[in-house]
Amino acid sequence: MATTTTTKTTTNNVAGTIQVAYDDSVHQGSKYNDYLPVYDTTTKFPPTEPFDFHDRGLDADKEKPNLFNSNASIKKLTPRIGTEIEGLQLSQLTDAQKNELALLIAERGVVVFRNQDFKDIGPQKQKEFGSYFGRLHVHPVGAHVKDHIEFHSIYLGPDNLYRAQQRSTKLTTTGYHSDVSYEHQPPAITILTLLEVPSTGGDTGWASQVVAYERLSEPIKKLVEGLRAEHSGFRQAENARRDGKFVRREPVLSEHPIVRVHPATGQKALFINPGFTRRIIGLKDEESDAILQLLFRHISQGQDFQVRIKWDDRTVSLWDNRVTAHTAISDYDVNNEGEGLRHGFRITTLGESPKGVNGLDSVW
Repeated sequence: MATTTTTKTTTNNVAGTIQVAYDDSVHQGSKYNDYLPVYDTTTKFPPTEPFDFHDRGLDADKEKPNLFNSNASIKKLTPRIGTEIEGLQLSQLTDAQKNELALLIAERGVVVFRNQDFKDIGPQKQKEFGSYFGRLHVHPVGAHVKDHIEFHSIYLGPDNLYRAQQRSTKLTTTGYHSDVSYEHQPPAITILTLLEVPSTGGDTGWASQVVAYERLSEPIKKLVEGLRAEHSGFRQAENARRDGKFVRREPVLSEHPIVRVHPATGQKALFINPGFTRRIIGLKDEESDAILQLLFRHISQGQDFQVRIKWDDRTVSLWDNRVTAHTAISDYDVNNEGEGLRHGFRITTLGESPKGVNGLDSVW
């Protein structure tokens, strides 16, 4: 692996020993070196305790008069998933606009903001913005930003090929997932900001889990509405340890309803993904495997309920993990100077414990 790493000690109150996962020589003159990936190799976090969550979309005016104002240019990217907004700055939204944005994200799955100053307002204001929507998640194994462990680092460059190598044995780099869905209260809204982008490629794809559910036949809907599936963080933790990474919080299992109901919209959505869903509770192995593979193929091949976003370095995308699955598309060559690298950070907010149809709860 062409990764250069060094270890040094910091006096930061958040992290102890830091492993740097990049090569300084590659980034000379970059404005965003403070957001490059590092690993805290000493700080351990206890299991996440249950907490109260209030969805901001419940406080929104459903007509969204504050968000859909005269300054905003708003267009649907596909009929059922994806909306693009220009003319509004995330950094300047009022609480009323944020509430309406939360509802819009739930309704449209992903909302893309263009021409943003968000990457330049500083980590504290970035965290304050994310915290409005919920408790910030700390990734149990992933790279983060120095001094800001809540920022999950998104990086693929010639000095760190780890993200590419994770899928080097696969025919494709795509892998649909919902962020850390194994958590007992898994993520609600995720905010992804890219600081540097390749000249071409590096898009992100999203699939609507709402439409995926709606497309199922009535007998299959009825079947999966009454079932839970196991979501596991153990494979991720085991792979991290195998690769010499630090596990800062021990992995967990959760049994979530296969169909969950969104608290703000009432929409039903599939809540399974090949990244973290391992088996269906109560079924024989062959039955579980057959149903999961059917649903996984349905989600990944459903181009008529997917959207693909092309990034630039002033784009911020926000999506609702409860109603979408997404995948990075690593189709660029970081060793080709004409294509470049992909660098950003992800802020993820935790939501409620999933609720299924007819009050079916998650268990763990």
